Amino acid sequence: MIKRTTVTALLAGLLVAFNSNAQLILEDTTTQLGEHTYAIPDPGVVGVPNVGIIVGDRATLVIDLGLGRLNGETILREVAKLSDNSELYIATTHYHAEHTTGWLAFPDTTTYINSRVQEAENLENGQRVIERFAGRSDLMRELLSDAELPTADIVFEQNYSLDLGGVTVEMMTVGPTHTLGDTGFFVEEDKVLFSGDVVMNNSFVSANAGSSMSAWLAAFDQFEAMQPQIIVPAHGDIGDGSLIPILRNILQGIQSRTLELKAAGASAEEAAATVNTEMVRRYPDWPRANGISPLAISAWNEGTL
Repeated sequence: MIKRTTVTALLAGLLVAFNSNAQLILEDTTTQLGEHTYAIPDPGVVGVPNVGIIVGDRATLVIDLGLGRLNGETILREVAKLSDNSELYIATTHYHAEHTTGWLAFPDTTTYINSRVQEAENLENGQRVIERFAGRSDLMRELLSDAELPTADIVFEQNYSLDLGGVTVEMMTVGPTHTLGDTGFFVEEDKVLFSGDVVMNNSFVSANAGSSMSAWLAAFDQFEAMQPQIIVPAHGDIGDGSLIPILRNILQGIQSRTLELKAAGASAEEAAATVNTEMVRRYPDWPRANGISPLAISAWNEGTL
């Protein structure tokens, strides 16, 4: 089970002195998405994820844990308003610090469920990611001042089904997309999908040099087959099932245009630059445009539609 330590008075005092909601999960904003499913929406700032809470008859699951202990404590207060279940589970859509480091606030009896791929990825890169986030601002540094890497109590290979009592959550690993261990969570009874950074709303996807175009399109297929009615991205506005076909069309457009340029003799870098320019022109207000070029390069390397 998870080890718990106490927050220091110094940390709490420094955060009060900042008097800012930036990078902090907001209390009393929890939204009900279905009979069993809730989300604490992000307030539109960097470092705050959409948090999922699924309440069963017997147990409760929290998906994504916030940046540091104080955000984790906020989540726990919101959980207490929804459920008095003593059996508590946590899980993460991927290993980045704003999704994992709130684990320190959770009780010793909490059970952390994670995929083997994400667990290995966190062990290898998690500390570097914590340090990178801590370097972004004074507040992030203080939020992460006592951050530690979590260790899963239950590790699964590709898929895991969690029965909370009257509601079941299906977990599926779909990377390499935003990360190698990206994990989606589907609440069957409520038709709600927590997609992490794999499906975004009015945004390009956050691809990088390790991303695979074919894996991303396969993830869309896997998610869509579940027929979600509500999709909760890792960040940004909650949407409906139409987010998947919208993004699939965009990624397939990147793929087909890249291969067209490749056939005309363009290098991977040349094709990516052209596709990036064209896509930004088409969607000028969409964030995460830095994910276009990595996807184009992946499409160029993978080579087939």
